[in-house]
Amino acid sequence: MADKLSSRELEERLADLNGWSVEEGKLKRVFKFADFVRAFGFMTSAAMEAEKLNHHPEWSNVYNKVTVHLVTHEARGITGLDFKLAKKMDALA
Repeated sequence: MADKLSSRELEERLADLNGWSVEEGKLKRVFKFADFVRAFGFMTSAAMEAEKLNHHPEWSNVYNKVTVHLVTHEARGITGLDFKLAKKMDALA
């Protein structure tokens, strides 16, 4: 199991991500795409990466927007695994 990051570690890692914030103890980002098909395509690609990591996002899709929340429930907080998935999602977007 991954260890929950300290506040300092969280701040340092968050500085390396664009568009991500911490809300209610979870990493959050809203991705915007040209249309629904591109948003759904992103979700499909991200799902494959999440499955490889065995780490699954909390997310929703409305038309061209995908809202993502990442947290490691077993650690009761944000871990390095959440940041790893966030970076993969950024690369896919």
